[in-house]
Amino acid sequence: MDVFHFFLLCIASFRLTRLLVYDRITSFLRAPFHDEFEQDGETYIVVKGTGLKKWIGELLSCHWCTGIWCTAGLYVGTVYAPIMFMPLVSVLAIAGGAALIETIVQKWSQ
Repeated sequence: MDVFHFFLLCIASFRLTRLLVYDRITSFLRAPFHDEFEQDGETYIVVKGTGLKKWIGELLSCHWCTGIWCTAGLYVGTVYAPIMFMPLVSVLAIAGGAALIETIVQKWSQ
């Protein structure tokens, strides 16, 4: 793997992880496994269930844990099915780069 593809996978993994763990658009995926509530401006998560359901809930509440699985999936996909996965990796990497730039611009404009 060259440096460019490594960097692309890093940014794509970052974006996919944030999408699954934090973004509102994927809250329907987390809803069966989490109860979310706000208190004093903070959002708290309570993991539901036991066994596999609890394991998935714990996974989806931890960006470190989810990030490893996202990275593994994207990497394996690019190795064994690059025609299908490289467009996905590219879109995620572009969106991740845009998110990082937006964060920087917001910090500087304050």
